[in-house]
Amino acid sequence: MAGGYRGGDAPIAPYPEGKTIAVIMVGGPTKGTRFRPLSFNVAKPLFPLAGQPMVHHPILACKKIPNLAQVFLIGFYEEKEFALYISTLSNELKVPVRYLQEDKPHGSAGGLYKFKDFLMEDDPDDIVVLNCDVCCSFPLKEMLDAHRKHEGMGTLLVKKVSKEVASEFGELVADPKTGELLHYAEKPETFVSDFINCGVYIFTPDIFLAISDVASTHKERAALRRLSSFEEFHFSSKTTPADFVRLDQDILTPLAGKKRLFTFETTGFWEQIKTPGMSLRCSLLYLEQYRQTSPELLATGDGVMSTSIVGDVFMHRSAKVHPTAKLGPNVSISANARIGPGARLIDCIILDGVEVKENAVVIHSILGWKSSIGRWSRVQATGDYNTKLGITILGENVTVEDEVVVVNCIVLPHKTINRSVQEEIIL
Repeated sequence: MAGGYRGGDAPIAPYPEGKTIAVIMVGGPTKGTRFRPLSFNVAKPLFPLAGQPMVHHPILACKKIPNLAQVFLIGFYEEKEFALYISTLSNELKVPVRYLQEDKPHGSAGGLYKFKDFLMEDDPDDIVVLNCDVCCSFPLKEMLDAHRKHEGMGTLLVKKVSKEVASEFGELVADPKTGELLHYAEKPETFVSDFINCGVYIFTPDIFLAISDVASTHKERAALRRLSSFEEFHFSSKTTPADFVRLDQDILTPLAGKKRLFTFETTGFWEQIKTPGMSLRCSLLYLEQYRQTSPELLATGDGVMSTSIVGDVFMHRSAKVHPTAKLGPNVSISANARIGPGARLIDCIILDGVEVKENAVVIHSILGWKSSIGRWSRVQATGDYNTKLGITILGENVTVEDEVVVVNCIVLPHKTINRSVQEEIIL
């Protein structure tokens, strides 16, 4: 066990409540390249998982934190991309939600520091920081209680994973009794631990002093560096800016073992959403969570008087589904989609305006906006969320004609598929 405090254990006695703010790091368009072709149409944080924008799930988790003052989204997308979503969300949550746009990437910690004055407006005792591309059960209330009991500068959410995948993330060693972070290594070349950093943190405002110290050190090193004109010409452009500060390498690694950082282990689900395939996996996890948290969001149907529903299915109220269609498990259908007679949908995300015509089959796939699947056609894949072609993905406005089979393919927007294809990237 990574730490002395673990999700699922006996409840920790709550500490007096001070104000808390939440910060969700949403990145920017240069960070979503692995999410193409889906990120061509929408900012990655707004891509729907289980019928809700990706960023909506951590925001709802933050809403459950007692005495939450504000939610901030920090990134370098254009502000207009989030304007409509944020205005709607602020009214729904009854908590202010603000987008803060970086002029350039400052690193996960540098971005916090750049907006320090905004973040400290409400004089919070604690700052919850989450990465948007994390799919998680988000045990934030329990984590916050543990964080306050530790009385350290920060607490990070950790999870035990298999040794085979641990090296893809930040690995860490923690005191099994106290939960103190003793050692941290970001994506090490050699095995360190099977406990990983989940990209969810709680800090006191002291985090700003730690970030400032790192930035000052960067500036001093730059000033002391004596380069020849040849070195200056070849290497100065590669020097990391002083205000670029990373939470992992620049904060967690040097402060580990100094009784300032602690861990909280989650026993719930956790995944990182780097690729379209993983978004389908994460949609499944959130649909499963709805059974406990929001059962009213799940569709029902017995196949007699209404559409047959198997397992967990989300269906937007504006979608039109024929009573003879069969949906599920793990199906999410967005606004204005049309599902025809006899259609069969399994493990798929159907985006806005898609039409699936009669007797078509869609399995392990994501169908992009306004795409059309012809009669008796099949769009499917093997269902391996981790491989490039393990999920079939259609970009916006792709037409699959009648009686065509598409297997393990990625199709870019505005294409017409009039022949059967397998394991192809269609540009």
